[in-house]
Amino acid sequence: MRVGTPKEIKNHEYRVGLTPESVRELVEHGHEVQVERSAGLGIGATDEHYREAGAQLVDSAEQLFAECDMVVKVKEPQAVERAMLREGQILYTYLHLAPDPEQTADLVKSGAICIAYETVTGKGGLPLLKPMSQVAGRMSIQAGATALEKAHGGRGVLLGGVPGVSPAKVAVIGGGVVGFNAAQMAAGLGADVTILDRDPDVLEKLGNYFEARAKTRFSNVANLAECVAEADLVIGAVLIPGAAAPKLVTRDMLSTMKPGAVLADVAIDQGGCFETSHPTTHDDPTYIVDGIVHYCVANMPGAVSRTSTYALNNVTLPHALRIADLGWKEAMRHDPDLAEGLNVWNGHITYEAVARDLGYAYKSVAEVLD
Repeated sequence: MRVGTPKEIKNHEYRVGLTPESVRELVEHGHEVQVERSAGLGIGATDEHYREAGAQLVDSAEQLFAECDMVVKVKEPQAVERAMLREGQILYTYLHLAPDPEQTADLVKSGAICIAYETVTGKGGLPLLKPMSQVAGRMSIQAGATALEKAHGGRGVLLGGVPGVSPAKVAVIGGGVVGFNAAQMAAGLGADVTILDRDPDVLEKLGNYFEARAKTRFSNVANLAECVAEADLVIGAVLIPGAAAPKLVTRDMLSTMKPGAVLADVAIDQGGCFETSHPTTHDDPTYIVDGIVHYCVANMPGAVSRTSTYALNNVTLPHALRIADLGWKEAMRHDPDLAEGLNVWNGHITYEAVARDLGYAYKSVAEVLD
C-alpha cells in the first residue's frame, strides 16, 4: 500500500502523522511511504531523517493526496484537504465529527473511508485518544495557571499559593483520563483540587489515589454549581465517545463565579462542555465572557509536538500497519476494536453517535463489512 503523511496546516499544529521510526516500520512491511517536505520539522525530524527511514519526499499535499491509498494525519482535515480526498481513499486521523457538520458533510461527499482515532476502542477504553488526553489534561493546568495571571485577564492568583496565603481552588469536571491528569498536575502544584464525576467507581478510585491531596464529589446540578462558584480555575474534562459534549456549565452560572476566574475547556474538540465555549487557537487562546476568562484551544497537545507525536505514534502505528498489510476491511474483520473507528464510508455515516447528533442515516459497520 502507498501511505502518505502531509504537513499539518491547522493553526500552530506542529505534530505529524508518522515519525521517521514509524515510516521505517511501514517500509519494512513492504509499503511505500510518502512524506510531504518539512512535515516533521515541528518535532525535530528533518527531511533527511525521513529519507533515511525509506520515505519518498513529495513537494505538496496535492501530490500526496493524489497518489496515496491511505493518508495518515493528526488533526481533522481542513477544508482544502477535504477537497483533495477521493472515493475509496483511506483517511486515518482524529476527526471529532459530532460538533463539526461542515467537515462531516465534506467527508460524506468525498466517498472516502474515514477512520477516527478517537473512537477506536481497546481494553475497555479509547487507547488512541488516551495519550493526547493525558497531554491535554496536564497542559490544561499550565494554561489555566497562565490565564489566572492578572496580565492575561485573570484574578492574579497563584495556583499553589504561598505560606500564609491560600492556594487557588481548582474544580475538575470529569474523572476520566483528562480529569485525572489535570487533577494530578494541579495537586502537585499545591492547589485545592475537587474532582466531580457521576460514576461512584471512578470517584472511589480517585479518592484512593489522591487521598487527602484532592477531594471528590458526585456531579449533580447542586454540587457542580457550588464547585464552579467557588473555583478560581474550572477544567472541563467530560467525554461521551464520538458524541458532542454536554453543556454542563451554563452562561447563568458565570455570574456566580469570581471575576477573573478561568474556564479551561478540554472538551472543545467535541463541542465543549461550557455553554459559552467556542474554539480558540494558540495564537489567540483566550477570551472573556461576563468577566470570566475562557481557554478553549482545540489542539492543545500541538504545542508540545514532539512529546505528543511520539506518544500518539506508539498507539496509532499498530493499526496503521494492520490496515496497510491486510486492507481496511480485512483489518477490521480481524479487529473489532479498529472497526469502532470507522466513522464515514462511501458517503455513509457509520458511527451511531455522529449520525444521531448530526441527523444522518446510520449504516452499521457490520453492514459495511458483510
